[in-house]
Amino acid sequence: MEAILERFAASSDVGHIGLLLWALGASALLSRVLKDLAEANRRFDEFVRELARFNQRHVK
Repeated sequence: MEAILERFAASSDVGHIGLLLWALGASALLSRVLKDLAEANRRFDEFVRELARFNQRHVK
């Protein structure tokens, strides 16, 4: 990794390093958001199923 950074710095492509770091950070953030969204969706689905089960038992 150090050799890659030195090569970029030597060829004055420091902007590319910044862009790469931004892209990696944005991708990591998107991955985390999608994971949290999937988990929230799963919890909401469980809640709706329990509510439907409750209504079947107690509402005539």
